Amino acid sequence: MKLSRRVSWFLTAFGIWSIWIWVTFFKNLWEDGEGLAFIHGDHSRPTEYFWIHATLALTSLILGVLVGWVGVRALRADRAAAAAAGISPAADAETPVEAGSSRRR
Repeated sequence: MKLSRRVSWFLTAFGIWSIWIWVTFFKNLWEDGEGLAFIHGDHSRPTEYFWIHATLALTSLILGVLVGWVGVRALRADRAAAAAAGISPAADAETPVEAGSSRRR
């Protein structure tokens, strides 16, 4: 299956955003000062709240990395295909609309 450049860039950006968000979330969870994540602030005594949210963050982080990986691989495949065809990878991969066509962009 071939992904368009637009979708490939979206997936790559989503992966980067997901990594940023969930690493920040876990850092904030670890530094919890309200007593939700750890009993009396003791990091050796995590609460259920901590385990549920740590699992959520880890799962979302893994999914974000996988989505970003698919996007990067699609961009590399597009670049390799463009190089093999002798065209610039920066060229728009979308099919241009012909003059007089009723198809909208």
